[in-house]
Amino acid sequence: MQTRLTEMLGIQHPIIQGGMQWVGLAELASAVSNAGGLGIITGLTQPTPEDLFKEIARCREMTDKPFGVNLTILPTIKPVPYEEYALAIIDSGIKIVETAGRNPEPFLPGFKAAGITVIHKCTSIRHSLKAEKIGCDMVSVDGFECAGHPGEDDVTNLILLPLAAKRLKIPFIASGGLGDGRGLAAALAMGAEGINMGTRFMVTKEAPIHAKVKQAMVDASELDTSLIYRSLSNTARVFKNSVAQKVVEIESKPGATKFEDIQSLVAGVKGRELFDGGDLDNGIWSAGMIVGLIDDIPSCEELVHRIVADAEQIIGERLRQILPV
Repeated sequence: MQTRLTEMLGIQHPIIQGGMQWVGLAELASAVSNAGGLGIITGLTQPTPEDLFKEIARCREMTDKPFGVNLTILPTIKPVPYEEYALAIIDSGIKIVETAGRNPEPFLPGFKAAGITVIHKCTSIRHSLKAEKIGCDMVSVDGFECAGHPGEDDVTNLILLPLAAKRLKIPFIASGGLGDGRGLAAALAMGAEGINMGTRFMVTKEAPIHAKVKQAMVDASELDTSLIYRSLSNTARVFKNSVAQKVVEIESKPGATKFEDIQSLVAGVKGRELFDGGDLDNGIWSAGMIVGLIDDIPSCEELVHRIVADAEQIIGERLRQILPV
């Protein structure tokens, strides 16, 4: 499968492993890249820019294939030295960056001067057009199905992707609700150059999270995610556990919700402890609706090759049979 995504990034298959806090380490990124996709290290999972530089070097020891780094720009309680993280990415020689969160425009001159391809994650067409205007090379269009922050418009990929195909000039990738060959074939049919998967790559042998967390997502249905922070206009899709349900209950009470009301429940450190220890009710973790389609824990190589083979069969056989001779 050759698309503009594979050509621009120098990868074999049009599949990207998106950035994921506490999950995007060298072990997972290198495994995805070795499988022919694009692995991505999550920059802010590393406590300092120096640690990120070291993690990039560690990943290079595990793969000689292209991989990228995610830089998510969000307001935080504790100030983050984003400029120093960006400089660490540049100094490391990375050539592919996935940006997310706020407008990445302040970082583009440095990235461009270093010959870096920038992919910005967007949850709406207006944000995608803005990313194109400021000079991003590609966008990842995130539908309402996605894990993490799907935006506030609640528009699914069945609408977003055809709109992106009609209105964007730069290439775009589909993200959210994708994890099998049917999803890849559908994304390509709607104009995307490939797919970006987060949740599905969490449920692989190489993902650095506890086996109990992976099994919980295997056992889950498409109904086992929750939307939190809706009352704060900062919606996030997470796995439905007792903590997520408690947050929803607090937000549903009359009157305005303050972040302080839920802060102790959603602390990031608890999520990291959950991934390490496997206590499924210790905190929250991001998970997309794709959990309803996950039923095994393969290696990254098995997963990528299966998705591509299934998509090729759908495109080359089933769809071809529909057309009259």
